[in-house]
Amino acid sequence: MTSQVLYYIILAIVVAGFLFGIVLDFLNSRTLNSRMPDAVKGIYDEEKYRKQQDYQRVNYRFELISGAFSFILILAMLCFRGFAVLDQFVRAISDSAIWQTILFFGILGLAADLLATPFDLYQTFGIEQKFGFNTTTAYTYVFDKIKGWLLAGILGGGILAMIVWLYYRTGDWFWVYVWGIITVFTVFINYFYTVLLLPLFNKLTPLEPGSLYSDIDQFAKKTGFSLKSIYTMDGSKRSTKGNAYFSGFGKQKKVVLFDTLVADHPNNELVAILAHEIGHYKKNHIFKGLALSFVQTGALLYILSLLVGSPVLSASLGSSFPGFHMGLLAFGILYSPVSEFLGIGMNAISRRHEYQADAFAAANHCGEDLQQALKKLSSKNLVNLLPHPFYVFVNYSHPPLLERLKALQKFKP
Repeated sequence: MTSQVLYYIILAIVVAGFLFGIVLDFLNSRTLNSRMPDAVKGIYDEEKYRKQQDYQRVNYRFELISGAFSFILILAMLCFRGFAVLDQFVRAISDSAIWQTILFFGILGLAADLLATPFDLYQTFGIEQKFGFNTTTAYTYVFDKIKGWLLAGILGGGILAMIVWLYYRTGDWFWVYVWGIITVFTVFINYFYTVLLLPLFNKLTPLEPGSLYSDIDQFAKKTGFSLKSIYTMDGSKRSTKGNAYFSGFGKQKKVVLFDTLVADHPNNELVAILAHEIGHYKKNHIFKGLALSFVQTGALLYILSLLVGSPVLSASLGSSFPGFHMGLLAFGILYSPVSEFLGIGMNAISRRHEYQADAFAAANHCGEDLQQALKKLSSKNLVNLLPHPFYVFVNYSHPPLLERLKALQKFKP
């Protein structure tokens, strides 16, 4: 295959990916209805429903504009050989393949983030502010950006440097070494996430002894779940939206409740939400998800090892010299349809896991409380309760609320 043919394939993939997203968003927007359907009555009142519809329409228009902007930028970089120009620039700075790769992706990442910042600012301080969700201050926003850049530079740059070094040092076994290191790193991050990374952006506070702590502890003991760490997180510093999640495993497993969630729900509903999270752990969903991601990573790295050194990949993006960074970028675009397909499969598995975690909560007599908690969360967060089925199939990692409620209502403990 010639570099010119590969270039047109890359163009076709980028265009097809954009059009596919446009069609998905359009289908989902067609589910919006100015008249409140009977199915959502009891979750939304008329005023709240109108607000939810307005929120969805505003976000739909915003995503169309921001998505089109990103698409035009990528198309321009491809059509006017922008990636080749950047390749020449980093080659003029350093002869080291490691530094060329770090500079190449560092400049691309920083430029993309800066160009996306006006859209992010509008979404945060425009849309989210208008609908009563945003609590982020300018100070928090700026320092989140700076910390994000530093973290990306240190972790992202370090991982990239390791990958390039191993590629040139280990030859055919490159993918095996990288796979092993990424696997260890992923397990490490999952184990220590709430200790090492989360405190950079949020404050965790141990849940104080009291009725909520006692209720959660009692439920954990009843279900045979060893739980020593229950925390609240200052999610209210950025948004009024609430959430809860389970992090880590072994001695580092922790339950984290957003402070906004604690403020909006009574103890029985919070216990039901935690029952769902414990259900994920009891059903081994965390380990199953990690195992699947490891298999996907290994397959990806093996295919990458076969193709990344091909001069045709670099030439397809306009470079006269084969380089790891250009080959990696071209491979990433070519692999994106496969990634999309795998993502759909992972979402299907995730939705199944959500039903199983709900069933665990219901089996432990938390079904009705979980239904009430889910209704409140959806109403407060202005969730679209009737998304298009195909949009759900492609994008949703959680089942739509009405489907979850239907499953919970049929469940018999």
